[in-house]
Amino acid sequence: MANPPIVIHRPTRSGGRRVTVHYEGRDEILGLAHSDHDVIVFLSEAGLEEADRLLDNPVWVEWRGGRAHHYEAA
Repeated sequence: MANPPIVIHRPTRSGGRRVTVHYEGRDEILGLAHSDHDVIVFLSEAGLEEADRLLDNPVWVEWRGGRAHHYEAA
């Protein structure tokens, strides 16, 4: 796996971070997360087991723009 398949994008101006997953050659938006709990729910609904263990694993998740685990407005 060259790039992590899950990207948690930079915080938006209004707060929250878009969460995408790269699957079968394309990116799919899972939702707008306002907390780690939201990300875990999105990943679980996408079929990933033990999603809570993936958030700090750089093989699976890339945090873009801003600090990891921070969802406040940019």
